[in-house]
Amino acid sequence: MMRVVFILVALLLPGLVSAADLNLPAVTSSPAAGGGQEYSVSLQLLGIMTVLTLLPALLLGMTAFTRIIIVLSILRQALGTGQTPSNQVLLSLALFLTMFIMYPVGEVAYREAIQPYMAEQLQFDQAVKQAAEPFRNFMLSQTRESDIARFAEIGGYDDFEDPSDVPFTVLMASFLTSELKTAFQIGFLLFIPFVVIDLVVASVLMSMGMMMLSPMMISLPFKIMLFVLVDGWGLLMGSLAASFYQ
Repeated sequence: MMRVVFILVALLLPGLVSAADLNLPAVTSSPAAGGGQEYSVSLQLLGIMTVLTLLPALLLGMTAFTRIIIVLSILRQALGTGQTPSNQVLLSLALFLTMFIMYPVGEVAYREAIQPYMAEQLQFDQAVKQAAEPFRNFMLSQTRESDIARFAEIGGYDDFEDPSDVPFTVLMASFLTSELKTAFQIGFLLFIPFVVIDLVVASVLMSMGMMMLSPMMISLPFKIMLFVLVDGWGLLMGSLAASFYQ
C-alpha cells in the first residue's frame, strides 16, 4: 500500500517542478498597505493539493479494500458481537490485507513506470500510462462484463471490442459495483452458519418455555466457539486474498 501511495504521489510531484521551471513560484508575496506582506498561493499548487486530498478515495476505489472491509463488517454483524472487533481493528485488518493483495500490482507499476521515470528514461505522460496499466488490468480482472456493459450504456458508449478500449471512468464505476456485489455474496455465505445456530438456539428455548430469555445471549458463545474452532479468521483472510487471484 505504501508503494502504491508513493507511485501516485511521485507522478503528481512533477507538476510542482514544472511550475518552478516556468518561473511560477508556489507562494508569492507582495507589500501590504500597512507595511506588512500579503501572501498568495498559485493555482497550480492548489490543484496539486486538491488531487492529494482525493488520493485516499482513489486508493480505496482502485484496490481490494472495498470488498475486504464490507466482508469484515458483515462478519461482525453475523457474529452479533456489537462493536467487537472495533472499527479501528477492522480498518487495520482491511488495510494490511489490501497491502498484501495489491503488492504485486504496485511492484509492476513501480518497476515499469516510476523507476524508468526517475532514471529519466520515460517522459511524464508515458510514466502515467505505464503506472496506470497494472491497476487497470487488476480492475478488469475483477469486474463483471455485465457491469461494464451497463455503465457503457449509461454513458452512451458503443460496444468495446477490446478491454483496452474501456474508458477509465466506466471501468472504475463498474469495478466498484462488481466489488459491492461480490462482497455481499461472500457476506451472505458467512451469515448462513450463524443464522442456523440462532435458529437452533431459539427453537430449543421455545421448546423449554424460556421465551423471556434472549436467544442472542445464548447463541453468542456458541457462534464464537464455532468461529474459533474452525480457525475462522485464518480461513476468512485466506479466502479473501485467494478470491482476487481466481
